[in-house]
Amino acid sequence: MDPRSRGGGSARWRILALLAVAELLGMSLWFTATAVAEDLGARWGVSAASAGWLATAVNLGFVAGTAVAAVLNLADIIRSRVYFAAAAVLAALANACVLLAPGFGEAVALRFATGFLLAGVYPPAMKMAATWFRSARGLAIGIIVGALTVGKAIPYLLKALPDAGAEQVVLGASAGAVAAAVLVAAFYRDGPYPFRRGPFSWGLVARVVRHRETRLATAGYLGHMWELYAMWAWVPAFLAASSQAAGRGGGLVEIASFGALAAGGLGCVWGGWAADRIGREKLVNRAMAASGLCCLVIGLLYGEMFVLVVALTLVWGFFVVADSAQFSALVTEFAPPEAAGTALTLQTCAGFLLAAVTIQIVPAIAEAVGWRWAFPVLALGPAAGIAAINRLRRARGLL
Repeated sequence: MDPRSRGGGSARWRILALLAVAELLGMSLWFTATAVAEDLGARWGVSAASAGWLATAVNLGFVAGTAVAAVLNLADIIRSRVYFAAAAVLAALANACVLLAPGFGEAVALRFATGFLLAGVYPPAMKMAATWFRSARGLAIGIIVGALTVGKAIPYLLKALPDAGAEQVVLGASAGAVAAAVLVAAFYRDGPYPFRRGPFSWGLVARVVRHRETRLATAGYLGHMWELYAMWAWVPAFLAASSQAAGRGGGLVEIASFGALAAGGLGCVWGGWAADRIGREKLVNRAMAASGLCCLVIGLLYGEMFVLVVALTLVWGFFVVADSAQFSALVTEFAPPEAAGTALTLQTCAGFLLAAVTIQIVPAIAEAVGWRWAFPVLALGPAAGIAAINRLRRARGLL
């Protein structure tokens, strides 16, 4: 049988569904400590701004894990399902151990370890899906990114359960990651279209940096990342503060927080579908324009009718990540073929490092001048990203 025939029909969609469920469960570890930061912070007597390090540490750990995996070429040395499953189980263990941490410093270290290990869950899944798709690859990757986006919202859904505390949220997410490992280990197999990727090479870094189209595509991604993780990390706190300022109870805050992040799942699917039709550059610019506008407007609704605040955060959550997968696709399209792996690694590491900065900036602004003015600074990212992508379009003769 022609191996390519296995890539058609329903088989590839079954595998995609399997990977989507596994990503949803595995990536639920990302914001577990952030979802219960108030409870955990009270244990160690730290402020809300200091508790932001529980989110920042995951980003920094992911940067380190991605860099180590690239340098050691782990994705090509270890079988995909083994790599994914082992990383998911170890990340689940590191996440659960936060509950046993004797102090805040140890908890931050465990969150760093969780992010480090999730580097074996997030990027490999996109590569695994790509082995099954040539046509509709943009949609397939959009579905994977959408699933992991919903997964990152799961801790807020767990927190909304009756009598749920830090233990239930943290252990529930860890159980989900273990289930993801079992699913992939038992049922995944590689597809008929191997994804050939050269190993990371320091010798190619200078070439990537000098390559104008790759540099501009990466600059657009950095603008996107300036906003994304800070929004995800702090919109739940904004919703809680806005609800309190409006004089209402906080009973629906966790559900609203889940919705704000989970809306990005639909956004990613739409982004993948739209990018295949109108072009990636147009798609990312439209998504950044919409999310950047939300950065500027959301504070104006602070303390107003909760339904209006929630509605805008749903729109923001939809657009803030709709373009995410397309930036990686742009880099793979424009980077010199022999440097694609290096370009993707640089893009990912730089983006998550930048996101770690804005995760710290937002609560500092909120403490200084209030939540109403905490988010406009994030609009600088989409503005700079759109400018970079427009320069890319001019370089390609599209403007």
